[in-house]
Amino acid sequence: MALTPPRARAADTATPTNTAAEPAEPRPTDTRTARPGGAFAWRLRTRLPRRARPYALVLLPAVLTLATGLWGLEREHSMWRDESTTYQVAHRDLGAMLRALGTVDVVHGLYYLLMYAVFACWDGGLWALRLPSLLAMAGAAAGVALIGRRLAGPGAGLAAGLVFALLPPVQRYAQEGRSYALVCACVVWGTYLLLRAVAGRTRWAWWGYAATMTLACLLHEFAVLALLAHGLTLRCARVRGDAFWSWARAAAGAAVPLAPLVVVSQQQARQVAWISAPGVGQVAAFLGLALAAGALARTVGERRGRIGLPALALPLFVVPTALLMAASALHPIYVDRYVLYGWLGFALLLGAALDRALRAARARGPATVGVLCGVVAALLVAQVPYALTLRTPDSRLDDTVAAARAVGELSEPGDGLLFLPFHRREPLMSAPGEFHGLRDLALAQDASSSGTLWGTELPPAVIRARLLRAHRVTAITDPRPSARPSPQEAVERAVLRDHFTVCERRPVRGMRVVRYARPGSC
Repeated sequence: MALTPPRARAADTATPTNTAAEPAEPRPTDTRTARPGGAFAWRLRTRLPRRARPYALVLLPAVLTLATGLWGLEREHSMWRDESTTYQVAHRDLGAMLRALGTVDVVHGLYYLLMYAVFACWDGGLWALRLPSLLAMAGAAAGVALIGRRLAGPGAGLAAGLVFALLPPVQRYAQEGRSYALVCACVVWGTYLLLRAVAGRTRWAWWGYAATMTLACLLHEFAVLALLAHGLTLRCARVRGDAFWSWARAAAGAAVPLAPLVVVSQQQARQVAWISAPGVGQVAAFLGLALAAGALARTVGERRGRIGLPALALPLFVVPTALLMAASALHPIYVDRYVLYGWLGFALLLGAALDRALRAARARGPATVGVLCGVVAALLVAQVPYALTLRTPDSRLDDTVAAARAVGELSEPGDGLLFLPFHRREPLMSAPGEFHGLRDLALAQDASSSGTLWGTELPPAVIRARLLRAHRVTAITDPRPSARPSPQEAVERAVLRDHFTVCERRPVRGMRVVRYARPGSC
């Protein structure tokens, strides 16, 4: 593809000319339509050295992702319950971690092992916890730009990568110490390798695709839905023969190591009993976005190569979410972050549509370009309030570090300590130093030695006897008591109600810290 408008060819002096005919006027070059890849991409490419041009279109989305991710990465020194689980499991010794994975959270086992290695090399607190996710999401943004470039040209690739970097779910999970950003990056690069493999450009592409998608599935088992979306893409693009069967072998190869993970995770299904069926609002929002994606697919231009952009992007965005929502009618398993990688498809469609709209606007004149840029700017400004909130503790379900800090401020050495319910022990995992000198009245065995996430509890009668011997107790509770408390929690609440008085309540994000004392001892 030419990088600059072609020069007019010199006249061939050896060719006879008709002197009677009027000389043809030179055809002016329309710079508005002759700029390949879109206006911004064309300017970027013509102002950079030739060797740097392809890399710049890919690196800009990655740099934007890093910039937005580093902004407020610590979230005012907060951590929510899922991240606190990552933090404490990854800080156990390797044997204790493997014992725990045999009973709970095996679906995140590979991610915990990765974070164990990270903390072993650099125990950098919140930065070490979240930087792997941020780097993975930056890599995913670069991969989105490459996919868009291959399917719809440089301008569409650049726009898709920038759109992906600015999507609210992408910004959220780029700053979260969980596995979802890494899964997203694996699916993005697996998709890129699939395109290369189908095109027959490299011999190793199918092996790379199989390895990358296997890694994605081992990081989280619902990444297998991306394999189904890829299969539907090949069918929609009418890819048959050796290419389709190569995909089938790669998908089967990914399923082999995934099978034992699925068997063990099904035995731990009680861990996700908190998931409820998607509400009407969630379903309506997804249907609206799916319709918008379908409308964008009709505007993104002609097919390039064996696979067109709509055939790739629509299944990736629609299929994983639709399947999880449908399965949730029988057994609730849908959580939006489980299929975060689906936003790859939406970013590709929107980026290609924006690139086409910009080129059409340039053909109509500067006024149309100004209107289009104004609309885009308004959409970006509308995101600012959410982006600001996303970098505060209020953007997450709770703040375990704030709860631990409140315990340290309200309690005194020798006080009793309770968690109501027992699994509300996340603050202890996040900042154990704030609990120094407190006696856990319900703990039978700690989390590490018991091979669990939170430890094990004593029998209700033993807890009651311990409580009756205490003079002051600090409790971390849910804002609303459980409708079906465990026998231990029921005993704890009854003793606190009958034999103690509330000295102080300290609300924190998603929890309450309450200090109790004997009547007249506050």
